[in-house]
Amino acid sequence: MLKLMNVNKKFKKLHAVKDVTFSIAPGQIVGILGPNGAGKSTTIKMIAGLLRTTSGEISVNNHQVKTIAAKKSFAYIPEFPELYEMMTVDEHMKFIAQAYKVDQWEEKIIPYLSRYDLLDKRKTLTKELSKGMKQKVSICCGILTDAPLLLFDEPMIGLDPKAIRETKKIMAELKADNKSLLVSTHLLDSIEDVCDRVLVLKEGEVILDRSVEDLRQESDASLEEIFLAVTEDV
Repeated sequence: MLKLMNVNKKFKKLHAVKDVTFSIAPGQIVGILGPNGAGKSTTIKMIAGLLRTTSGEISVNNHQVKTIAAKKSFAYIPEFPELYEMMTVDEHMKFIAQAYKVDQWEEKIIPYLSRYDLLDKRKTLTKELSKGMKQKVSICCGILTDAPLLLFDEPMIGLDPKAIRETKKIMAELKADNKSLLVSTHLLDSIEDVCDRVLVLKEGEVILDRSVEDLRQESDASLEEIFLAVTEDV
């Protein structure tokens, strides 16, 4: 569903992403982890087409990432919700439904709006929403696309405990529906029980790419302990 081959990104003298190679199969949830400045968000933004690669190849659903066919195959949920302030929650849903040609959008999204306690905010302008509510709207927009690949950049930031729980449940449901998820986060305990595999980046390089099952079989340590062990400076 997603494939990166020797992807690099340079910003003048900064080599932010170095020869990153990995793939994600249908129905797989992969967590992309790393300290600040490791290249997580840069990698996701290159996949989303918001940043150009310096070199390397990215394909989505067997289409080069720059093509319209690739863009139709994924949804991007950014760390900071990018919403139209003068549009209501419902207007955002209708806009996404029209862009992705989703029929009967209300029937499909109302259950998620309910789970995120947004039903009474449907007619509210997004500029009047809190950061957490905006994040919920952004997640709902991503879900509504029905895209086979979803890119989550720090999805739990700003969410209350109930919303974090619902987001984890929704991720598991999307996986069961054979959708692929790439999830970047600092909140390791929030994804440990939903990820199939973890990628750890440090200084732009992949230093660990293992299944969560293998990690658990090899060690009793938590994902957080493993992360700290592999990223600490010797």
